[in-house]
Amino acid sequence: MTARVVLHLPGYMLARLEAGNPLLYARIRDCIVARGGVVDLIEGFDGKRYRPDGNLHIVENGSGQRLGVLNAATAYLEGFFHVDPQGIQAASRIGGLRYDPTEVDGAAAAAYLAALQQRFAVPRRSRYKQARAVSDLPQGAIAVFLQGPAPQRNGQAYFGFEEMVEAVCAGAGGRPVLVKPHPLKPELGAEIIASVRAQGYAPIATDANVHDILAACVATVSVNSATAMEGFLHGKPAVLFGRSDFHAFVETVRQPGDFSAALARAFADPPDYARALTWYFGQHCLDIHADSFDVRVLAIFAEAGFDAARLGLR
Repeated sequence: MTARVVLHLPGYMLARLEAGNPLLYARIRDCIVARGGVVDLIEGFDGKRYRPDGNLHIVENGSGQRLGVLNAATAYLEGFFHVDPQGIQAASRIGGLRYDPTEVDGAAAAAYLAALQQRFAVPRRSRYKQARAVSDLPQGAIAVFLQGPAPQRNGQAYFGFEEMVEAVCAGAGGRPVLVKPHPLKPELGAEIIASVRAQGYAPIATDANVHDILAACVATVSVNSATAMEGFLHGKPAVLFGRSDFHAFVETVRQPGDFSAALARAFADPPDYARALTWYFGQHCLDIHADSFDVRVLAIFAEAGFDAARLGLR
């Protein structure tokens, strides 16, 4: 039996797909249909009721491993995606791969980093809406980026956000501590900062553009935020307080009192940012704007057991 590709999307995405958005799924649909395959669209995904049916199911913001299912979501930087049998972001299979920087060509990596900087850092562009005005920020600060409740809800965070910010303030070595609430959760961020200040610390709240903060700081701190990756574009090391799939490039804190030592290690042994970003995004993520998109996505499908023959592609 010829297999179909089934896209499981939220209702609002299905409504926009006809106009070519969201672009990942429009590209997947066009890739399959242009080669004679069949694509079905379904609103949502019920993992409890799912049973393998011989088709390839792609689930927006999916989680967990299921036969015949690939999970899809943005991979930190806008335009890059996970389409992964294991999970997305911190749960992606990239976290289980061996990273060896010596296996990444240095010249190609330098060019790749320069292209990413032109794409994101120079235009000060990030996934969420950012301040357009350039902010005057204290130089040499530790930049803490708060996230929404997802890291705690998904069991990825080793501590609560308040405990994380307190640990950074206590171990910052006299450096200013900038704290940026998540753009979609400003009230939560304000509550966290107020609670930390009530403990006698003095974090500096900011809603500045991410790239202005990254240019001014000396290191980033988060649970597992995309800002750690964005910081690499500025040559800034990262310390995480949670589980990630890019742990090979960062220092990870599992006990609050270990922050100072982790920060010292991050300064002493930073990764080769060009090689790290090339390995992660260039080799293991889908770039929606790359000429190789169709080839890469079909290779991912084939690896999942759905090659061109099984999908009826010409």
